[in-house]
Amino acid sequence: MTSKSPLALLPLLLFLVLFVGSGLWYQSEGVDFAFYQISAPVAILPAIALAILLGKGHFNQRIETFIQGVGDNTIITMILIYLLAGAFANVAKSVGGVDATVNFGLSIVPASLLLPGLFVITAFVATSMGTSMGTIAAIAPIAIGVAEAADLPLLLTVGTVIGGAMFGDNLSIISDTTIAATRTQGCDMRDKFRMNFKIALPAALAALVWLFFQSGEAQIADVQDYELIRVLPYVAVLGLAVAGVNVMLVLFSGIILAGVIGLTMQPDYSVASWSADIYAGYTGMQEILILSLLIGGLAALMKSQGGLAWLVSAIERISRALGAKAGSTRAGELSISAAVALTNLCTANNTVSILINGSVAKDIAERYNVDPKRSASLLDIFSCVVQGILPYGAQILLASSLAKVSPFELIGYVQYSWLLAVAALISIFIGWPKGAKANNA
Repeated sequence: MTSKSPLALLPLLLFLVLFVGSGLWYQSEGVDFAFYQISAPVAILPAIALAILLGKGHFNQRIETFIQGVGDNTIITMILIYLLAGAFANVAKSVGGVDATVNFGLSIVPASLLLPGLFVITAFVATSMGTSMGTIAAIAPIAIGVAEAADLPLLLTVGTVIGGAMFGDNLSIISDTTIAATRTQGCDMRDKFRMNFKIALPAALAALVWLFFQSGEAQIADVQDYELIRVLPYVAVLGLAVAGVNVMLVLFSGIILAGVIGLTMQPDYSVASWSADIYAGYTGMQEILILSLLIGGLAALMKSQGGLAWLVSAIERISRALGAKAGSTRAGELSISAAVALTNLCTANNTVSILINGSVAKDIAERYNVDPKRSASLLDIFSCVVQGILPYGAQILLASSLAKVSPFELIGYVQYSWLLAVAALISIFIGWPKGAKANNA
């Protein structure tokens, strides 16, 4: 059995101090691209070295743990999505897909509804796909083009896409977070969805109102001519996604279709050009790819050394103390929420965070009279809240890589995730929606 140790969390703290601290220092010095002066994949190296030094057992065994984390199935899946997303975005842009899609959208959507419309479309696609990563990969390139054409703030526009993607990921019945939350808590997906929706809807409506007022800054100039056929790769990607096709197959199909359009419609576009565009898309994902691999290894080391176990047990001890004083359902709900949120900070993976906290959350729910569908909803909500604003999380990293912006600059513009956190906390403190308490207490 793995011992519990808070020291195992020191490497993560070191990484954050080095990465965030250096960025803030360069920013105070007025250096452009402050958070890119010390790149995250480099800043994490001392943290990995510290994690290996803190480990127990043979050195080779610690290295093996790190490698197993790097090669985790979830990490490798994300890497493949990164590569395909970068390739699709680059090929589609080269064959005129982005320009055509942007001009088509600008011709039918009023300027005042650009951002709310983008949020709704992204939320619908993410709910249908069950994955925020695939949704961001498909829609972010279009959003970037819309921001440029309509003179909207790039960070705000990309943040809108991330918010819509997290809304759908949180609610979708085919999302891995939903499956993990309902299975660990022993409740029906339908019941969890209803509970979740009552909390997420007010946050989404507030985000839409905010985005409506922000869209007032949009300035749509004369819409350029466009050919609808060049929009086809995006339509196909979204259609396949909504149909529930595997996200990697969706993106691969988009690459093929965009390439065929380029080969048949652009005289100067060749197979060599297509190949170069695909490879350029790969290289554009280099930083996020490396960081994701290294974070996977670091998380595995912290878990093996008892850091995550200590974190969960500390939350559980606090919940027992609160429960002894208040005897309230609220104490249990806050404990479940805090446990999954803090674990997500350490793992940068919302599904893994839910799985780690599943049994503890179920035990807390039983002791503090929290309905299983309520505990499942809170697990999913707070893991998605953190994942949506985590500067070293996959969603922010993918979006920032596509938009060529700093992940730390981007997190302040994901309004929906912040509003969802507020809505969830309010729901805990006022005991809403009704029916959140278990019936067997």
